[in-house]
Amino acid sequence: MNQEARRLVDRLWRFCNVLRDDGVSSIDYLEQLSFLVFLKMADEIEKLNPYLPADEHEHVLPTTDDWKTRGWSELVRLEGDPLEQAYTKLLTDLGHRSAGDDHSTLSLIFNRARNRIENPANLRRLIVDLINEEKWYEGRSDIKGAAYEALVQRTAQDTKAGAGQYFTPRVLIESIVRCMRPTSQDTITDPACGTGGFLLAAYQHIIREYGKDLPDEDLNRLRTKAIWGTELVPSTARLAAMNLLLHSLGDPVGKPLIEVRDALEKPSDRLASMVLANPPFGRASKLAISGGNGDEDDRGRDDVAYYRPDFWLGNTTTTNKQLNFLQHIGTLLTDRGRAAVVLPDNVLFEGGKKSPGAQIRRELLTSYNLHTMLRLPDNIFLAGGVKANVLFFDAVPDHREDDDPPNTGQLWVYDLRTGSNFTLKQRPLRAEHLADFEHRAFPADDPHRQSRKDRQSDVFRPFDASELLADERVSLDIGLLDPSASEAGESPSIEQLTVSVTDDLRRALAEIEAFAQELGVELPAQAD
Repeated sequence: MNQEARRLVDRLWRFCNVLRDDGVSSIDYLEQLSFLVFLKMADEIEKLNPYLPADEHEHVLPTTDDWKTRGWSELVRLEGDPLEQAYTKLLTDLGHRSAGDDHSTLSLIFNRARNRIENPANLRRLIVDLINEEKWYEGRSDIKGAAYEALVQRTAQDTKAGAGQYFTPRVLIESIVRCMRPTSQDTITDPACGTGGFLLAAYQHIIREYGKDLPDEDLNRLRTKAIWGTELVPSTARLAAMNLLLHSLGDPVGKPLIEVRDALEKPSDRLASMVLANPPFGRASKLAISGGNGDEDDRGRDDVAYYRPDFWLGNTTTTNKQLNFLQHIGTLLTDRGRAAVVLPDNVLFEGGKKSPGAQIRRELLTSYNLHTMLRLPDNIFLAGGVKANVLFFDAVPDHREDDDPPNTGQLWVYDLRTGSNFTLKQRPLRAEHLADFEHRAFPADDPHRQSRKDRQSDVFRPFDASELLADERVSLDIGLLDPSASEAGESPSIEQLTVSVTDDLRRALAEIEAFAQELGVELPAQAD
């Protein structure tokens, strides 16, 4: 981040601390900041119109007579209670308007918008002294975008606000994107996009590599059509949309690049040549998801609400979110599409030999090319006790017969966990820690990964897919030089111990459920 962006972040974050005394949390502050910055951008766009031909005029807010004196100009000239009342009414009216309006970025950002800053003096200071002093639409997107994203990161680190659940370390995102090498011809999506980190990193990579040579038509397609995400939580989707806009992705009056819905609920109507994702961690969703059409017994159960005939499991259901996201991501890929997905350890081994987990891992090795896995170190996520991996796999377009060999020949596993000792503050994960993995797993001069070398007892080793498939559980919990070494290091905190014990109990319960399923024993439903 350059000095000007850091200056802006520090100014805005200092004011966040002021608002805490009024009971405004950091996540609420970021949301209010998004509303006000959008209104300031709308005002800047309106002021550009006199300098443009009439057919190029843009109007973000309504243009009816009753709206002519509303918006940013209204907020800047008011103070005291009239300011607080005008801002509250503005958000209410935009929220009501957006609910029945055409699907646009404005409707996404202001849907159900509410004023959380009830102190008129602090509201005026935020509007006049901070936001009004900056050019958000006309200004440099690298500065404004970097500043906003840094605020998202600081908010995520404010664990009391619960914001860390959707934040993936930026250094990991950038490393994954460098390995995937998106191009200007790719279509890129994230079905659990959070605040849009993967989408932004992919866009910025393309601009750095190809931006100087991109025709205007291709650049416009990239900015408005080729990159999109899905997010379940409306408030998080709002932050993502604002984050993208400030990085010159999307159009304030155009179709939003973020769709607010449950990505697992139904098949997507768009395929992508690249999927980048870190689905939300958590053992189970309230709803089980099946690939079949469902029978009478299934429709009567509370834990089955919809079916996905495109999933790999057929009539089998699972409540494991990550396993369902893994299937969903597979269905999102075009014929030669490629994916990189961050998933917790339980996805690698959960369940018995006939469990949904075993079936999904078998399908991944058999019908896709699961060519690379990165075993991530502990203590790099804001949520304590998370053990995760990155799976890199490609769709294979050719039809495969049942007796054909698996599409995965070898799964190469890089162990970045054994012997590592990272912490969020004293020794955070940095780009240099991932450089060896990038160089050896995805060398710049070898796009098809043909030069990978097997070095005995090395951190980067191949495993034959046929041998992995011979294990009925299809366990992918492999590649760690010394599994016990990942537990070494500083003594865990009470929070980390609690998370670790909970994870162990969930794993044990999953094993019991899988064993019961194999025996045909129906376990009692969990109470709400």
